[in-house]
Order: sequence, then structure tokens, then C-alpha cells
Amino acid sequence: MRIDRKFYLQPTLIIARKLLGKYLVRRISGKKKIAKIVETEAYIGPEDKASHAYGGRITQRTSPLYLKGGFTYIYLCYGIHWLFNIVTREEGIPECVLIRAVEPLVKGKQDSSELKNLTNGPAKLCRWLNIDKNLNAEDLVTSRIFWIEDRKEIIRNDLIVASPRIGVDYAKEWADKPWRFYLKDNIFVSRR
Repeated sequence: MRIDRKFYLQPTLIIARKLLGKYLVRRISGKKKIAKIVETEAYIGPEDKASHAYGGRITQRTSPLYLKGGFTYIYLCYGIHWLFNIVTREEGIPECVLIRAVEPLVKGKQDSSELKNLTNGPAKLCRWLNIDKNLNAEDLVTSRIFWIEDRKEIIRNDLIVASPRIGVDYAKEWADKPWRFYLKDNIFVSRR
């Protein structure tokens, strides 16, 4: 079942945990690519020095962050990698969750280690799912080509690991916040 708007309006740290075990669905040329979310990272608005909205910054690039929860925020990192975030909270509150890794559902593939390198990082999963600027500010609640489903998979709390975020050392004390969440022992996680 597709996730509704109410889910995305919850506090961002709750959403970052609850997204684990949910399924991304991407329709490309009439076919679907599906993947289970196994790693996320939360960014908490204007006070978070690691957030693109730090200090209340609003630019053409960051404007999707200010939409209501359920929209996408997709940006180019280092000028070469697309990264996919889900906007959270009410309109005007610039918070989001970065999707860091997914486990692809591919029929007929028995060797998951072969698939691992396709989606075990935020840029890799964007390549595999054909996520780029064309999906920026896409509404995951109403889109016909990109959405998230809840397939009622239960993820126990003891299977969720919380750790510091990756690649935000410049944010000083904010870099150590345990706002990265991943499924324990899942081989598709970007880093342990």
C-alpha cells in the first residue's frame, strides 16, 4: 500500500527510522524497479549545520525542502552524483531524510553480493533507480512514476542501528548526532 501524506508529516527522526523496511517503487518505461529501504539519514532544518537549509537558507536548489512532507529533494553532489531525499514535516519546515542504501528486488538474481554494489550508497541507488533532477520536487503521494509502499514488514527496534551521519564532518558537533539509521547485518548498507 502506498504511503500517505500523514506518514511524511511526523517528526523527521521518527520517519527516518520508520522508512527502514519500506519499499521504493520506480516506474521506468512501463516497468517497475522495486527496492527495500535499508539505510537512511535525517537532516533537521535551519539549526542543523549539516542541512542545506542551515540558517534558514532558501535557494533555487533548496526550495523543495520547504514543501510539505512527501515531496522529493534531489540534488547534485560534487557535481557528479544525484542524491535522493524525502521532505518531511509541514510546509515551510525544511527537514528531510536522505535515502542512503536500498536492497533491490530483482527476480532471478540469486547472488545478492552481485546486486549489493548496485545500491549500497546514495549515489549508486540513484543510478540504479534512474533518479535525477527530473524527479526533484516529485510528490511521492500522488506520483505515477515514483512512490513508497508499506508492505507491512515489521522491523524490530533491536534490528535498527543508529550511528553518526556520514560525510558531514564540516558540521562539527552536528556530525556526531546519531541520525543515521540502518538495518543490522544487511549487506546492502553503505558502511557499518
